[in-house]
Amino acid sequence: MRQVIIIGSGPAGFTAAIYAARANLSPLLIASSVEAGGELMNTTEVENFPGFPEGIMGPDLMAKMQEQAEKFGTEVLYDDVVSLDLTGDTKKVKLGSGAEHEAESLIFATGSAPRKMGIEGESRLSGHGVSYCATCDGFFFREQAIAVVGGGDSAMEEATFLTKFASKVYVIHRRDELRASKIMQERAFANEKIEFVWNSEVADVLGGDAVTGLLLRNTVDGSTRELAVTGVFVAIGNDPRTHLVHDSLTLTEHGTVWVDGRSSRTSVAGVFAAGDVVDPIYRQAVTAAGSGTTAALDVEHYLAARGDAGAPEASASEIDGLDDAA
Repeated sequence: MRQVIIIGSGPAGFTAAIYAARANLSPLLIASSVEAGGELMNTTEVENFPGFPEGIMGPDLMAKMQEQAEKFGTEVLYDDVVSLDLTGDTKKVKLGSGAEHEAESLIFATGSAPRKMGIEGESRLSGHGVSYCATCDGFFFREQAIAVVGGGDSAMEEATFLTKFASKVYVIHRRDELRASKIMQERAFANEKIEFVWNSEVADVLGGDAVTGLLLRNTVDGSTRELAVTGVFVAIGNDPRTHLVHDSLTLTEHGTVWVDGRSSRTSVAGVFAAGDVVDPIYRQAVTAAGSGTTAALDVEHYLAARGDAGAPEASASEIDGLDDAA
């Protein structure tokens, strides 16, 4: 019987593990067998995580978080959770390997997954020119014309990164202005390899065994045209990974896991959630890490109320009521 199991290996999961391990809760962190490390494993340079003024590559940041969590006693298991039983005081986790683990509490930090365009060609040609990860697949498109779909920071980051390989990068955006932050826009606008295709959406991805082009639809007048590219990188956002808890935890209108106010407490006692799976708005590595801290402290308070030694006696509600001087 574990005191706490953490599902998810992004910033929220590993930060929760660091705090839980330092509280002598001996956490078990279950990372995916194929997608360990979360979305930061698919990013390039991270410039806005505190403590790294020169920036740090996403995979390197996650490696440091894991090293820190393991230093304090976190056990990391590379397997996939296939089902959860959250009823009763004991939480049960079943893995793809057939193994089952039990714990008094559980932190759900599964993050989010890249959003799909939802068109036939996208699904058919996924892995054959359609990609959701520039750092994973950019190398394969040297001196080729490719496209990035999206208008946010992620799309600008992907487009800028892909100019290291591609001869031309088209950015396809539904509107006539970007959602991306000013600094990301400026970098993209200044890059001579990037060309913006405004007021356009992808109607279909063309090609037989590989991508040969895109069928674009003008969002203003409805006209269509073809754009010759050999690859398309989809960067239109992410959806929370909640498939394991659809029938057991209350979700919000945004599809994220509901939590009680600023806490990480879900609708089921002993189950806590953190990171992008609860956050439809900010979705930053640093906010996910802070959310993981909250979850670990909430677990400590929960276990203390159950009489487990080593956890703080103050409840989360009592902490919320402390004055500024405290």
